[in-house]
Amino acid sequence: MSSPTPSSFAPELVCPAGSLRALQAAVDAGADAVYMGLKGGTNARNFAGLNFDDAQVREGVAYAHARGAQVLMALNTFADARDTSPWRSAVDRAAALGADALIVADSAVMAYCRDHHPALRLHLSVQASATSHAAIEFYRRRYGIRRAVLPRVLTLQQVGQVIQGTEVDIEVFGFGSLCVMVEGRCALSSYATGEAPNTNGVCSPPKAVRWVETPQGRESRLNGVLIDRYAPGENAGYPTLCKGRFDVGDEHDYYAIEEPTSLNTLELLPQLLKMGVKAIKIEGRQRSPAYVGQVTKVWREAIDHCLANPHRYTPKPAWMGSLDQVAEGQQHTLGAYHRPWK
Repeated sequence: MSSPTPSSFAPELVCPAGSLRALQAAVDAGADAVYMGLKGGTNARNFAGLNFDDAQVREGVAYAHARGAQVLMALNTFADARDTSPWRSAVDRAAALGADALIVADSAVMAYCRDHHPALRLHLSVQASATSHAAIEFYRRRYGIRRAVLPRVLTLQQVGQVIQGTEVDIEVFGFGSLCVMVEGRCALSSYATGEAPNTNGVCSPPKAVRWVETPQGRESRLNGVLIDRYAPGENAGYPTLCKGRFDVGDEHDYYAIEEPTSLNTLELLPQLLKMGVKAIKIEGRQRSPAYVGQVTKVWREAIDHCLANPHRYTPKPAWMGSLDQVAEGQQHTLGAYHRPWK
């Protein structure tokens, strides 16, 4: 399978919509697709005040479709073994309400989609943690998935190897908060807070987060567990267990995969396009409509500029400055893409 040149296709820009206003902001700023969730535990951003009831889905689908954008419905949590009916019902509702595709992680939910809505496009959620082309091909053969969202733990070379080994379209995260602990199913967070990130929407629920000023510095704690301690003036990200600092021997540093900063892959755009990435995803359904509009606008301009000038592309300082304003800790990283390990 040969890799396309950067100018041979335009990757789909997939942007978050936690509310109707955020959906409209994304579409107006140039998103090719938006992803949303129904209210309740069937999606992995189950926050109060976020997500869509049926009337809002209808309005959002109509708004997006009238402007040439698609709507992807995230049904990306793992069904409760005691009662899977809410997930089956959510699939039926999404299909009836006009979703263009479903983003699914649970194999039982995929099987229901395959058997009852065979014409509805299926995307494999990042929550499925499929990191090899063999895993993705399994889901394609068994459930008919058309796209897979890769976890944020692969190097750039590994992403290319996955693309070469499957006919499934590949979507990668381009910007937003990093999640590395099995993409939203962290057992450590469940233990510390008593709430599973899978169905409660977040690994560090706000009610469990505390900031405490101490003589040693500002401390961030999760349900009493010390996550980090910051010196005066030091940038502080939102506290999650995978992004804390740890004492290892005589050293005190970040020893999980990432520091508390946002992923930003603007500088990798030519490489992502050349290797054949079909969609670039912006994280942030829990963020404000202003965030969604600002980030979408930058990425729309960057993708269009890269397509028009693939050999002379470099991220504009204004783009990077705009994204850093909304990045976690106002800092950014290339994440696992630039890691030397394989």
